Amino acid sequence: MNNKPTTIEIKNFLAEDIGSGDLTASIIPVTTQAKANVVTREKMVLCGQAWFDGIFKMLNPEITIEWLKEEGQVCEKNTLLCELNGSARDLLTGERTALNLLQTLSYTASIAKQYADAVSGTQCKVLDTRKTIPGLRNAQKYAVACGGCINHRTGLYDGVLIKENHIMAAGSIAKAINSARKITDVIVEVEVESLDEYQQALEAKPDRIMLDNFSNADMKAAVALNKANIDLEASGDITLQTIREVAETGVDYISIGALTKHVKAIDLSMRIVMETE
Repeated sequence: MNNKPTTIEIKNFLAEDIGSGDLTASIIPVTTQAKANVVTREKMVLCGQAWFDGIFKMLNPEITIEWLKEEGQVCEKNTLLCELNGSARDLLTGERTALNLLQTLSYTASIAKQYADAVSGTQCKVLDTRKTIPGLRNAQKYAVACGGCINHRTGLYDGVLIKENHIMAAGSIAKAINSARKITDVIVEVEVESLDEYQQALEAKPDRIMLDNFSNADMKAAVALNKANIDLEASGDITLQTIREVAETGVDYISIGALTKHVKAIDLSMRIVMETE
Protein backbone atom coordinates (compact mmCIF):
# COMPACT_ATOMS: atom_id res chain seq x y z
CA MET A 1 0.00 0.00 0.00
CA ASN A 2 1.49 3.34 -1.13
CA ASN A 3 0.52 6.74 0.18
CA LYS A 4 0.99 8.45 -3.19
CA PRO A 5 -0.43 7.85 -6.65
CA THR A 6 1.85 6.93 -9.52
CA THR A 7 2.36 9.18 -12.52
CA ILE A 8 0.59 6.62 -14.69
CA GLU A 9 -2.42 6.60 -12.37
CA ILE A 10 -2.72 10.39 -12.51
CA LYS A 11 -2.41 10.36 -16.31
CA ASN A 12 -5.14 7.75 -16.57
CA PHE A 13 -7.46 9.66 -14.23
CA LEU A 14 -7.07 12.81 -16.32
CA ALA A 15 -7.31 11.04 -19.68
CA GLU A 16 -10.65 9.53 -18.67
CA ASP A 17 -12.18 13.00 -18.27
CA ILE A 18 -10.27 15.25 -20.66
CA GLY A 19 -9.93 12.97 -23.67
CA SER A 20 -9.01 15.14 -26.67
CA GLY A 21 -9.43 18.36 -24.69
CA ASP A 22 -11.61 20.40 -22.32
CA LEU A 23 -13.95 22.23 -24.67
CA THR A 24 -15.76 24.21 -21.98
CA ALA A 25 -12.61 25.55 -20.32
CA SER A 26 -11.48 26.82 -23.72
CA ILE A 27 -13.96 29.71 -23.41
CA ILE A 28 -11.74 31.15 -20.64
CA PRO A 29 -8.84 33.36 -21.84
CA VAL A 30 -5.57 31.50 -21.46
CA THR A 31 -4.08 34.36 -19.42
CA THR A 32 -6.83 34.40 -16.79
CA GLN A 33 -5.63 33.57 -13.28
CA ALA A 34 -7.98 32.47 -10.54
CA LYS A 35 -8.26 31.54 -6.88
CA ALA A 36 -10.48 28.68 -5.73
CA ASN A 37 -11.58 27.28 -2.38
CA VAL A 38 -12.52 23.68 -1.58
CA VAL A 39 -15.10 23.27 1.21
CA THR A 40 -16.66 20.17 2.73
CA ARG A 41 -20.42 20.17 3.14
CA GLU A 42 -20.38 17.41 5.73
CA LYS A 43 -18.22 16.09 8.56
CA MET A 44 -15.38 13.94 7.23
CA VAL A 45 -11.88 12.58 7.63
CA LEU A 46 -9.72 14.38 5.08
CA CYS A 47 -7.93 11.91 2.82
CA GLY A 48 -6.40 12.00 -0.63
CA GLN A 49 -4.32 15.17 -0.71
CA ALA A 50 -1.58 13.54 -2.82
CA TRP A 51 -4.14 12.43 -5.41
CA PHE A 52 -5.80 15.86 -5.47
CA ASP A 53 -2.45 17.65 -5.74
CA GLY A 54 -1.23 15.24 -8.41
CA ILE A 55 -4.10 16.11 -10.74
CA PHE A 56 -3.45 19.85 -10.68
CA LYS A 57 0.33 19.58 -10.70
CA MET A 58 0.24 17.40 -13.81
CA LEU A 59 -2.05 19.87 -15.54
CA ASN A 60 0.06 22.86 -14.54
CA PRO A 61 3.05 22.73 -12.16
CA GLU A 62 2.61 26.45 -11.46
CA ILE A 63 -0.71 25.95 -9.67
CA THR A 64 -0.25 26.45 -5.93
CA ILE A 65 -2.27 24.53 -3.34
CA GLU A 66 -2.37 25.49 0.32
CA TRP A 67 -3.93 22.88 2.58
CA LEU A 68 -5.51 24.36 5.68
CA LYS A 69 -6.24 20.95 7.21
CA GLU A 70 -3.98 17.93 7.60
CA GLU A 71 -4.34 14.51 5.99
CA GLY A 72 -6.30 12.25 8.33
CA GLN A 73 -7.79 15.16 10.26
CA VAL A 74 -11.47 15.15 11.19
CA CYS A 75 -13.10 18.19 9.57
CA GLU A 76 -16.52 19.56 10.49
CA LYS A 77 -19.23 20.56 8.03
CA ASN A 78 -18.45 23.74 6.03
CA THR A 79 -14.72 23.56 6.78
CA LEU A 80 -12.42 25.25 4.25
CA LEU A 81 -9.98 22.51 3.27
CA CYS A 82 -7.61 24.20 0.83
CA GLU A 83 -7.00 27.19 -1.41
CA LEU A 84 -5.73 26.99 -4.99
CA ASN A 85 -4.19 29.68 -7.18
CA GLY A 86 -3.24 29.52 -10.84
CA SER A 87 -4.51 29.24 -14.38
CA ALA A 88 -8.31 29.43 -14.40
CA ARG A 89 -8.45 27.03 -17.34
CA ASP A 90 -6.41 24.38 -15.57
CA LEU A 91 -8.27 24.81 -12.28
CA LEU A 92 -11.56 24.23 -14.08
CA THR A 93 -10.22 21.30 -16.11
CA GLY A 94 -8.89 19.49 -13.05
CA GLU A 95 -11.77 20.31 -10.72
CA ARG A 96 -14.00 17.26 -11.25
CA THR A 97 -11.28 14.62 -11.38
CA ALA A 98 -9.51 16.01 -8.31
CA LEU A 99 -12.75 16.28 -6.33
CA ASN A 100 -13.86 12.79 -7.38
CA LEU A 101 -10.70 11.34 -5.89
CA LEU A 102 -10.74 13.49 -2.76
CA GLN A 103 -14.41 12.91 -1.96
CA THR A 104 -14.19 9.14 -2.52
CA LEU A 105 -11.05 8.64 -0.46
CA SER A 106 -12.31 10.94 2.28
CA TYR A 107 -15.50 8.89 2.54
CA THR A 108 -13.49 5.66 2.76
CA ALA A 109 -11.31 7.15 5.50
CA SER A 110 -14.39 8.49 7.29
CA ILE A 111 -16.21 5.15 7.38
CA ALA A 112 -12.98 3.39 8.37
CA LYS A 113 -12.70 5.72 11.35
CA GLN A 114 -16.24 4.84 12.41
CA TYR A 115 -15.43 1.14 12.36
CA ALA A 116 -12.10 1.64 14.13
CA ASP A 117 -13.80 3.72 16.83
CA ALA A 118 -16.49 1.06 17.24
CA VAL A 119 -13.94 -1.53 18.44
CA SER A 120 -11.83 0.91 20.44
CA GLY A 121 -10.80 -0.52 23.81
CA THR A 122 -10.87 -4.13 22.63
CA GLN A 123 -7.93 -6.18 21.36
CA CYS A 124 -9.62 -6.45 17.96
CA LYS A 125 -8.52 -4.64 14.80
CA VAL A 126 -10.59 -3.97 11.67
CA LEU A 127 -9.31 -5.17 8.29
CA ASP A 128 -10.23 -4.22 4.76
CA THR A 129 -10.62 -6.69 1.87
CA ARG A 130 -9.90 -6.97 -1.87
CA LYS A 131 -13.44 -5.77 -2.63
CA THR A 132 -12.22 -2.50 -4.10
CA ILE A 133 -12.99 -0.35 -7.15
CA PRO A 134 -10.84 -1.55 -10.09
CA GLY A 135 -7.98 0.90 -10.56
CA LEU A 136 -8.39 2.41 -7.10
CA ARG A 137 -7.20 -0.39 -4.82
CA ASN A 138 -3.97 1.35 -3.81
CA ALA A 139 -5.83 4.58 -3.09
CA GLN A 140 -8.68 2.95 -1.19
CA LYS A 141 -6.38 0.84 0.96
CA TYR A 142 -4.40 3.97 1.78
CA ALA A 143 -7.66 5.66 2.81
CA VAL A 144 -8.59 2.70 5.03
CA ALA A 145 -5.30 3.06 6.88
CA CYS A 146 -5.76 6.84 7.04
CA GLY A 147 -9.04 6.23 8.85
CA GLY A 148 -7.46 3.95 11.44
CA CYS A 149 -8.16 0.44 10.13
CA ILE A 150 -5.67 -2.15 8.88
CA ASN A 151 -4.92 -3.39 5.39
CA HIS A 152 -5.41 -7.09 4.72
CA ARG A 153 -3.37 -8.49 1.80
CA THR A 154 -3.07 -6.08 -1.10
CA GLY A 155 -3.62 -8.72 -3.77
CA LEU A 156 -3.23 -12.37 -4.60
CA TYR A 157 0.57 -12.09 -4.50
CA ASP A 158 1.30 -11.05 -0.92
CA GLY A 159 -0.78 -13.42 1.17
CA VAL A 160 -2.48 -16.82 1.09
CA LEU A 161 -6.20 -16.97 1.83
CA ILE A 162 -7.54 -20.50 1.39
CA LYS A 163 -11.30 -20.44 0.83
CA GLU A 164 -13.97 -23.09 0.24
CA ASN A 165 -13.19 -23.61 -3.44
CA HIS A 166 -9.45 -23.89 -2.75
CA ILE A 167 -10.16 -26.54 -0.11
CA MET A 168 -12.37 -28.49 -2.49
CA ALA A 169 -9.72 -28.40 -5.21
CA ALA A 170 -6.87 -29.30 -2.83
CA GLY A 171 -8.73 -32.16 -1.17
CA SER A 172 -8.89 -30.98 2.44
CA ILE A 173 -8.06 -28.13 4.77
CA ALA A 174 -4.84 -29.83 5.90
CA LYS A 175 -3.69 -30.52 2.34
CA ALA A 176 -4.37 -26.96 1.29
CA ILE A 177 -2.42 -25.50 4.22
CA ASN A 178 0.48 -27.93 3.82
CA SER A 179 0.73 -27.15 0.11
CA ALA A 180 0.78 -23.43 0.83
CA ARG A 181 3.61 -23.86 3.34
CA LYS A 182 5.71 -25.54 0.65
CA ILE A 183 5.50 -22.71 -1.84
CA THR A 184 5.66 -19.53 0.24
CA ASP A 185 6.63 -18.07 3.59
CA VAL A 186 3.93 -15.36 3.68
CA ILE A 187 0.99 -15.48 6.10
CA VAL A 188 -1.25 -18.47 5.41
CA GLU A 189 -4.90 -18.00 6.29
CA VAL A 190 -7.78 -20.43 5.89
CA GLU A 191 -11.50 -19.73 5.89
CA VAL A 192 -13.82 -22.08 7.81
CA GLU A 193 -17.60 -22.18 7.96
CA SER A 194 -18.27 -24.41 10.99
CA LEU A 195 -16.71 -25.48 14.26
CA ASP A 196 -15.90 -28.85 12.70
CA GLU A 197 -13.90 -27.19 9.94
CA TYR A 198 -12.37 -24.91 12.56
CA GLN A 199 -11.06 -27.92 14.49
CA GLN A 200 -9.50 -29.26 11.30
CA ALA A 201 -7.85 -25.91 10.70
CA LEU A 202 -6.48 -25.76 14.25
CA GLU A 203 -4.80 -29.12 13.75
CA ALA A 204 -3.19 -27.96 10.48
CA LYS A 205 -1.80 -24.82 12.19
CA PRO A 206 -2.19 -21.94 9.71
CA ASP A 207 -1.15 -18.44 10.73
CA ARG A 208 -4.73 -17.19 10.79
CA ILE A 209 -8.20 -18.67 10.65
CA MET A 210 -11.16 -16.77 9.22
CA LEU A 211 -14.47 -17.56 10.92
CA ASP A 212 -16.98 -17.01 8.14
CA ASN A 213 -20.52 -16.16 9.24
CA PHE A 214 -20.07 -17.70 12.70
CA SER A 215 -22.60 -16.82 15.36
CA ASN A 216 -21.24 -14.89 18.32
CA ALA A 217 -21.65 -17.99 20.46
CA ASP A 218 -19.59 -20.07 18.03
CA MET A 219 -16.94 -17.36 17.86
CA LYS A 220 -16.62 -17.43 21.64
CA ALA A 221 -16.31 -21.22 21.47
CA ALA A 222 -13.63 -20.91 18.79
CA VAL A 223 -11.66 -18.48 20.95
CA ALA A 224 -11.86 -20.89 23.91
CA LEU A 225 -10.61 -23.79 21.76
CA ASN A 226 -7.68 -21.82 20.38
CA LYS A 227 -4.92 -23.18 22.64
CA ALA A 228 -2.23 -22.50 20.01
CA ASN A 229 -3.06 -18.78 19.92
CA ILE A 230 -3.57 -18.74 16.17
CA ASP A 231 -4.90 -15.38 14.97
CA LEU A 232 -8.67 -15.44 14.51
CA GLU A 233 -10.55 -13.26 12.05
CA ALA A 234 -14.31 -12.82 11.93
CA SER A 235 -16.04 -12.12 8.64
CA GLY A 236 -19.50 -11.99 7.09
CA ASP A 237 -22.36 -9.47 7.33
CA ILE A 238 -20.83 -7.52 10.22
CA THR A 239 -22.06 -3.93 10.46
CA LEU A 240 -21.36 -0.85 12.55
CA GLN A 241 -24.29 -1.87 14.72
CA THR A 242 -22.97 -5.40 15.39
CA ILE A 243 -19.19 -5.06 15.23
CA ARG A 244 -18.65 -4.21 18.90
CA GLU A 245 -20.32 -7.39 20.08
CA VAL A 246 -18.26 -9.41 17.61
CA ALA A 247 -15.04 -7.77 18.80
CA GLU A 248 -15.92 -8.63 22.39
CA THR A 249 -16.01 -12.37 21.57
CA GLY A 250 -12.20 -12.25 21.69
CA VAL A 251 -11.34 -12.51 17.98
CA ASP A 252 -8.20 -10.69 16.85
CA TYR A 253 -9.49 -9.23 13.60
CA ILE A 254 -12.73 -8.41 11.83
CA SER A 255 -12.71 -7.97 8.05
CA ILE A 256 -15.22 -5.54 6.58
CA GLY A 257 -15.82 -5.48 2.83
CA ALA A 258 -18.07 -2.44 3.20
CA LEU A 259 -15.05 -0.23 3.85
CA THR A 260 -14.22 -0.24 0.15
CA LYS A 261 -17.11 -1.82 -1.76
CA HIS A 262 -20.06 0.25 -0.47
CA VAL A 263 -18.65 3.36 -2.06
CA LYS A 264 -20.08 6.78 -1.38
CA ALA A 265 -18.62 10.27 -1.65
CA ILE A 266 -18.25 13.17 0.73
CA ASP A 267 -20.08 16.30 -0.47
CA LEU A 268 -17.30 18.67 -1.48
CA SER A 269 -17.47 21.99 -3.29
CA MET A 270 -14.80 23.90 -5.24
CA ARG A 271 -15.65 27.50 -5.98
CA ILE A 272 -13.82 30.22 -7.90
CA VAL A 273 -13.73 33.17 -5.50
CA MET A 274 -11.60 35.66 -7.43
CA GLU A 275 -10.38 36.11 -10.98
CA THR A 276 -7.93 38.60 -12.43
CA GLU A 277 -6.66 39.22 -15.98
